Amino acid sequence: MPNVQQVEVVVAHHERVTMRVGDLFLKIDGDQTRTDVEVEAMVLAPIPTPEVRWRKPPVLALAALPGTALGRLGEPSTASSAAWAAAGASVRMLHDAPLPPWPGRSLDEIASHLDRECQWLVTTGVLPTDLVARNRQVADAALRPWTPVFTHGDLQISHVFVSGDEITGVIDWSEAGRGDALYDLASLTLGHEERLGDVVAGYGTEVDLDVIRGWWSLRSLLAIRWLVEHGFDPSSPGCEVDVLRARLRG
Repeated sequence: MPNVQQVEVVVAHHERVTMRVGDLFLKIDGDQTRTDVEVEAMVLAPIPTPEVRWRKPPVLALAALPGTALGRLGEPSTASSAAWAAAGASVRMLHDAPLPPWPGRSLDEIASHLDRECQWLVTTGVLPTDLVARNRQVADAALRPWTPVFTHGDLQISHVFVSGDEITGVIDWSEAGRGDALYDLASLTLGHEERLGDVVAGYGTEVDLDVIRGWWSLRSLLAIRWLVEHGFDPSSPGCEVDVLRARLRG
């Protein structure tokens, strides 16, 4: 059967599944509002994004990007300093673009969500009380008014593709919207704090490191319940729980 292509499951959980078949990524999502956002955000973004080959709800077919991911959470990144700086420059281009027409999460929504997740982490015993309390305190630095920019909203390093020192594209735009620029920078460097200097150099302006650390804590606290309930392990080396433990030493 010479024309049969291998099907690779890239990620699968209760909300969506992404598969690769040849040079296509097939994203199956039961919530079409997320897919609507993803498609429109890729049209509006001033940086490289995957080509939409076709869409037949609940399936979105995207062309594979050239290159490889900038890195993976929990693993050392082999990408060059120049590649990380290029990622920072691409993020700056996105943040300088006109705002998307739909809103992002409000400060009050994020704070309420954070309080609920912290309470769940403590009452269920998933994390020690002192670890949650310290990181909730650190997260306060992020909970301040910001000037909204066009944010990716889920800019983890596995969503940024590079070839050599060049950015070839950014994937997974379903969380895009109006938000805090430093949230994107924190998401990109989560678990790779040693790369923050390269990213900021490419971004081209000074950032408030306390706010970045606040978003590292906040994003990790918010993620743990979802990861556990969807079959992922946030306590793997270098992942969310280690990010939170680093704040005890900082």
